[in-house]
Amino acid sequence: MEIFLDSFFNFQIMSEASPLLIRGLGTTALLCLVVIPLGLIGGLTVALMALSRSPWLRWGTIALIDFFRAVPPLVLLIFIYSGLPFADIELSPFTAVCVGFFLNNSAYYAEIYRAGIESVGVGQMEAARSTGLKKIQALVYVVLPQATRNVLPDLLSNTIEVVKLTSIASVVALQELLYSADMARSVTYNSSPIVMAAGIYLLILWPVVRMLSNLEHKVGK
Repeated sequence: MEIFLDSFFNFQIMSEASPLLIRGLGTTALLCLVVIPLGLIGGLTVALMALSRSPWLRWGTIALIDFFRAVPPLVLLIFIYSGLPFADIELSPFTAVCVGFFLNNSAYYAEIYRAGIESVGVGQMEAARSTGLKKIQALVYVVLPQATRNVLPDLLSNTIEVVKLTSIASVVALQELLYSADMARSVTYNSSPIVMAAGIYLLILWPVVRMLSNLEHKVGK
């Protein structure tokens, strides 16, 4: 038992590693602040394209959505960071992660937005147009607010997954939280920094998960 506690819950090592993990947490927070808005904006844009009246644009967009949802994000990230340099396209770790997450997250957010828009009755758009609003105005002021409310739990749930997914950025040597914890582990030969990183993720995400659960119950009622 003493060996187990010393290997995974060594508070002295955790204290020594905390500055490194705090810097990694800052990188993780910055990454989330960039990739989540990019995914939300990209997803909405792609969803509107997928609902276009043009069959070529609609089916082409749906094919891209299916492709980026099917490709594992880790494979996509490694291809962008390690594969594109063979085509003389070199990206920094942070930029590579942002691009990879943008492509992956936009596809998932797009499906959520599309489901939300389709859940709003056609009569809502017609009623808005009858008041004199242009199509884009009716979409922005009438349809999208209702669509977003209908799929808000799904949007939040996907956002939580995005936050957890930032941990794979460690494979391209981006010094986010998990990478920093693994560096501390390799120096101390102790797994306590990894446990500490897991605790930080839990501390940040558990309240959000509980809030999401309550929201889903309210929406269900």
